This record gives sequence, structure tokens and C-alpha cells, in this order.
Amino acid sequence: MAQPLRAVATEVLLAVEQGQSLSQCLPPALARLPGTDRPTLQALCYGSCRWFHRLDDELHGRLKRPLRPGDRVIHHLMLVALFQLRFSQQASYAVLNETVEACRALGKPHLTGLVNGVLRAAERQGAPTPNTDASRYSHPDWMVEKLRHNWPDDWPAILEANNAQAPMTLRVNARRFTRTEYLAQLAEAGIAASPTRFAPHGIQLEQPVPVDQLPWFADGAVSVQDEAAQLCTTLLDLAPGQRVLDACAAPGGKTCAILEACPELAEVVAIDEAAARLPRVEENLERLDLSATLHQADAGDLDQWWDGQAFDRILLDVPCSATGVIRRHPDIKLLRRESDILPLAGIQLGLLDTLWSILKPGGRLVYATCSVFPQENHRIIQRFCKQQGAAVLRAPDVAWGRDMGAGRQLLPDPTSHDGFFYAVLEKPDS
Repeated sequence: MAQPLRAVATEVLLAVEQGQSLSQCLPPALARLPGTDRPTLQALCYGSCRWFHRLDDELHGRLKRPLRPGDRVIHHLMLVALFQLRFSQQASYAVLNETVEACRALGKPHLTGLVNGVLRAAERQGAPTPNTDASRYSHPDWMVEKLRHNWPDDWPAILEANNAQAPMTLRVNARRFTRTEYLAQLAEAGIAASPTRFAPHGIQLEQPVPVDQLPWFADGAVSVQDEAAQLCTTLLDLAPGQRVLDACAAPGGKTCAILEACPELAEVVAIDEAAARLPRVEENLERLDLSATLHQADAGDLDQWWDGQAFDRILLDVPCSATGVIRRHPDIKLLRRESDILPLAGIQLGLLDTLWSILKPGGRLVYATCSVFPQENHRIIQRFCKQQGAAVLRAPDVAWGRDMGAGRQLLPDPTSHDGFFYAVLEKPDS
């Protein structure tokens, strides 16, 4: 591995610990490297985030005292090296030599002796046995304890699933192919795949492949979307002539799924507050030859965007802790704080209250999160129904998830879907 690559990975890991997401800091880092190094950099950054808490625990045990704040980058350099020693096929001598060189490249030549000594001891002694659940499962303490409290029978499985490699799942564009037809296309291309269990248009690949290897991808035949996220269209009860709102829509996967599921809709309005994310929605719509009305706005501030016409269907995929998709976004372990959950719950309930007001009588609202915390999920629905009074909670007749009394919870499954929550609410006609 080239030394500059390791230094770049270290800088990315430090940026994540300081509050930037991988989606923010990884693209510019990738742009600094030749194309041949980019997959390795991505694997280093994702892996170091995934196993950060276990590696950090080991490193603290190997250091006689913490590094000075100004040398914190070298702490992260050693974490990247430990990740490779523990979880990669990279030869250990190469890891040690290139890490010492990266230490010089990062402007800390006086610490090369320390780096060399710590890593040689780590190589010689092997990985220590984790002495806490936070270290064993490589999650922050607060998250382990919250999951233990919320899911006393399931928390170890959730934590293990979070550390597994997520499968690559596709949504077949029903306007172009049936699922059976596209499975045949994949077989002809030598790509092993099988139907998803619950999503009617879903296909799970045996191994991930670059999207440009997928038959007819550029022409809109399929999209990459987790099975759990695909289930929204099965709950919306779409029909021709309806006006549909997709709130908090970026990157647009669900917007496109809605349009594919029912091409005869009168209009789909898609909103997202982040202007930087809307181009992704536009790109997805264009590739799939679909059309929607896009607004860059806070969905909860109706004065910013609403034209006064009520909606027949609303999909409200609210901002949440994203604890159901940690396996795809391991930086969540470093970025999320326990103190985030209560403010998020306030935002979720506020959006639900506001958007309920623009749902037509007889209309349906589907509430969704990619969280596994009840505080953001069925407890929000219970609070809303108690406050609203007139809302009718529908129990969908489905084979997936767990009935929480006020919605259905999917826990992350290492062999298939992410963690997700859905609830279906209807507004009475009168």
C-alpha cells in the first residue's frame, strides 16, 4: 500500500471523530488519490470506523499515556494500522513499515519510534480479549446500554448485524422489467442473485458489483435500494390520480419507487431541506425517466413550499438516529450521541403534526425511520395518536417485522434488510 494513502485514511478518520460524516469527508479524500487506490482507501475508512471502539480500547491499553492533543493524528494513524493487523489480509511487515513512513508524512517524525514499538508489540502479542461489551461489539457504551434496555433478547444480534457487511440489494423498475426477467438478465451476465423475501421488486446480489456491471442500469432498469426501504410503496396504497408527498426525500430512492409503483399518479412532490442533496434526486429521476416536483425546503415549514393543495398520500421518512443502517454507515457509531435522541424525537413529532394537517380526509400517511430505538418509532406514534385523537392507526397485513402495537419494527438482518420502522395512519373522511 502506498504511504500517502495511509496518511489520507488517517486524516479522514480524525475528521469523522471531529464530527464530519464519511459522506462529507471521504469524496474529497478519494479525489486526492489515483483510481487504483480509491477502493482501498474506502475499505480502510469504513473498516476503521466499524471497529473504532474495539481498536481504540486496544490502543489505549498499549499506550503508557495518551498522546498530546497536537499529536492526536498519530493516535488515529495507529488505529488504521491496527485495523489492518486485525481485520485485513495486508502483510504485517508492510503495515508496520508503511505506517512509520506515514508518521513522517504527517509531520510527526519524532513519534516514529513510538509507532513502531506499539505496532510491533500488537503484532507479536495478538489481539487482546475485549473486556467490555462496548469493546467486544465495537459500539459506544451508551448505544450498547440503550439497545440492551430496549431489546433485552435481541441486543447482541443487533450489534453483530451492525458489524456485518451489508448486502447489495436492487429494486427492479417494474416499468422496464419484471423481477423474473431481470433475474434472467443478471444470470446471463454471470451475476448470482435471488429475490428478496418481502419487497416485491427486490433482488439481492450474492456479491456486490459496480453498478456499471448491472445490465441496463444506465437506462433505468434497476436502482440500488435496501429491501426495508423498498417496503414503503407496499404500505402507501397508491392509486391513479393521487397527489403524493415524499417528505425528507433525498437521495430520492423512495420518490422513484413511488413513481415506478404507480405511473398514473397525478403528482409526486419531493422535499428535502439540504440543497446539496437535491441534485442526487434529480439524477435518479433523470436516469429512470421519471418526473416529480422538487422543493428545497424544511418540510415542517409549510410557508416555504406548500401550495395549499392537500395530499392523498404522504410518506414521512423523518430525520432519525439512523441506528438501523449502521452496517452501511459505520461512522454513525462515532457521530451519534445519546443526547441527540430527545431532540430528534421532538423533530419527528413536530413533522408528523404539521404534515398531518395537509393530508386529505380519507388520506394515508406512512411514517418511517431507519432507527431501532422505540423512542423514535412506536412511542412517537403512540404520542401522536393520543394527541391527535382522530388519527386511525392501521395494522398492515404483512409478513415482515414485529408488531409493536403502533407500527412494525424491522431489526437489521445480516442476511438481508436494514433496521427500519413503519407505521400507517389514516385520516377519517369526516
